[in-house]
Amino acid sequence: MYFDFIGKRKWWYALSLLVIIPGLIAMALHRPILNFGIDFTGGNMLEVKFHQTVNTAQVREVMDSLNLNQSSIQESGANEFLIRSKELDDNQVKQVTSALQAKLGQMEVIRNDHVGAVIGRELEIKALEAMALAWVLMIIYITLRFGDFLSGLTAILALVHDVLVVTGFFAIFRWEVDSGFVAALLTIIGYSVHDTIVIYDRVRENLRLRKREPFEEIVNKSIIQTLRRSINTVATVVIALVALLVLGGESTRGLALAMLIGTISGCYSSIFNASPLWVDFRNMSRERHRQAAAIRAESKTVTKAKNRKATSH
Repeated sequence: MYFDFIGKRKWWYALSLLVIIPGLIAMALHRPILNFGIDFTGGNMLEVKFHQTVNTAQVREVMDSLNLNQSSIQESGANEFLIRSKELDDNQVKQVTSALQAKLGQMEVIRNDHVGAVIGRELEIKALEAMALAWVLMIIYITLRFGDFLSGLTAILALVHDVLVVTGFFAIFRWEVDSGFVAALLTIIGYSVHDTIVIYDRVRENLRLRKREPFEEIVNKSIIQTLRRSINTVATVVIALVALLVLGGESTRGLALAMLIGTISGCYSSIFNASPLWVDFRNMSRERHRQAAAIRAESKTVTKAKNRKATSH
């Protein structure tokens, strides 16, 4: 099988932009840019299970009667509900549970998590710091491994692509962002860069074996040689994530959803973005060096001509 991945790279870039730009627009229009959960904004998450049949509308009616009409209520199982509300103290939590039990019948509280706004801000800062540190270390590692700074830079640009894709989907559909989302992003970064390095390793091997072939051709053949491995890997991961998304329940849904989108995006960016960008950046770098060499040669020629002219006089 032969397919010109590198020759059609502008189409891959355009497809990436078509996916990323709507997410960027959604983040620009919404305030806050993402639907931050209680890990970031502060609040309470109450999970309750009723001993009898109860629906979401009944739970909503009780919360509205307590002036908590902005609470998010999601069914997490048979007669089980996740109730996300603003920050509540112990007395207010007791009022909520007492009202639910009085109006809807016997129930048990499975969990009651409380996160203050200060902790939320700390999580946000730490998440950004962790991601930035991961990118810097990856650039250093890839540069040292392949002896080319451009390979590390293009690998990180592919990771930025994956982060923007995942974040964009969450911004468009207003899915809740919590600490699991952060964990998913960091996992996606590790998965995606691993897939990219596999292709770069094959490029390095082929550079030794095919020294006379153009770099674009070598990269294209390397992608083809690793394509089956990339598809098989992402397929097995996607199967596991779909199972987690369907059967894992509400508590793991955000994590599984972010991982699923990021895994597919990571496979795409490793094949269609990272390697083609390496080709483009390498070509641009060589063109700059060629132009600089031409300018230096022209300058030397002019200097020699001036010297000959001065000598003749």
